[in-house]
Amino acid sequence: MRTGKKLFAAALVIVTTLSTLTACGSGSSSEGSAGNGSSEKVTIRMIESLTSPARTEVINQMLTKFEEANPGIDVELISPPLDSADTKIAQMLSSKADVDVLEVRDSTVKQFVTNNWIADLSTYTSKWSGYGTLNTSAQMSANYIENKPYYIPYGLYEKILFYRTDWFKEKGLEAPKTWEDLYEAAKAITDPSKNRYGYSFRGGKGADSYIVDMVRDYNGTNTNPEDAMFLKNGNTIFSTPEAKQALENHLNIYKDGAPKDSVNWGFAEMVEGFEAGITGMLIQDPDVIDVVKQKMGEGTWSTAAIPAGPSGVTHFKVGAAGWGMAANSKHKDEAWKLIEFLSSPEENEFFTQKIGLIPVHTTASENDFYKTGYYKPYMDMNADTAHYIPVQPETDYKGFGEWRSIIQQDTQAIIFGKLSVDDALKKWDAYWLDQKKQGK
Repeated sequence: MRTGKKLFAAALVIVTTLSTLTACGSGSSSEGSAGNGSSEKVTIRMIESLTSPARTEVINQMLTKFEEANPGIDVELISPPLDSADTKIAQMLSSKADVDVLEVRDSTVKQFVTNNWIADLSTYTSKWSGYGTLNTSAQMSANYIENKPYYIPYGLYEKILFYRTDWFKEKGLEAPKTWEDLYEAAKAITDPSKNRYGYSFRGGKGADSYIVDMVRDYNGTNTNPEDAMFLKNGNTIFSTPEAKQALENHLNIYKDGAPKDSVNWGFAEMVEGFEAGITGMLIQDPDVIDVVKQKMGEGTWSTAAIPAGPSGVTHFKVGAAGWGMAANSKHKDEAWKLIEFLSSPEENEFFTQKIGLIPVHTTASENDFYKTGYYKPYMDMNADTAHYIPVQPETDYKGFGEWRSIIQQDTQAIIFGKLSVDDALKKWDAYWLDQKKQGK
């Protein structure tokens, strides 16, 4: 049991805790180093971000195994409340509080690197055999900033298609291969008299990624995967006839194949719509698999790869989170030893299966858990790099937060007849040309 070593979230709620932790730092450093032949134990402090009771328990199980394998190192796990965790981590790092290993997310890594809060792990990864087995998406995420590994991803977030196999069988349909197929399937399944609709449309918060992904796919291989709001010729993805086709198809899916109130749906509503038997298709991340398994009967649903654009190409953003090292850690070698352990193929498979994430090592494709069943589309997509192309997200641009609101509100305005498709695309094209001038 590790409960005695865990610093509970309540201890982090007040700012005075940070100064306490900072003051305690000198005590931690006096314990000696396990790597220097000292007989005294080293205590390293680790803080997580995406906290939940079940997830923290899984991490504690892994830490117990690590401590058993490394008797000279103790790990103190800090688990702040989810809503404030990233803020607490930033506060601890900026105040140089005593922390060694921390959870780094694709949405926080740039801030951490810019402020010199986390360490470049190149010295360690160059000697780690596990680095060579990280899959393409994991390596791209690890090296997202400055082409240096500032963290090792523990799991990936990529969307897949969830669909009702029983409804598809009734209509003689197969899982859609293209976005046009998805529209036709959604239209065929929809029967408002039965409160049955084809697709969980996302028109509320988070709608931006669904629109942008389809536009990228319609532009095919002309989309620049290194800067995916733009084409390889430097124009924006919204400047082409294909962009108009994509947006019109997106709107037609809503018009002919989705509940009318889905114009305001966010994450929770679209998942609930699928699992409650209101919609027949859903596009979401892998953590939804376990949720759906608990609510829906075996054999009534399955998963498939994300549909492609007209040229057969699918672009997908890879979300990632992982473990990094504080730049001011007094126990860097021990901190890396923990990161290396948590990131090993064996521990990564244990963690991702428990939590519901895509594993980061290529060796996972040999595991029957991923080769068959609901996770198989992820393995297939990552193996077929000619047709499924990972892209760099647009989160680095200064106007990204504003953009998410703009595209959502504009799309709703189109649906309600207050804005034309052409005017929306011109507006979005101008916005991203301006963003390009401003730089990241």
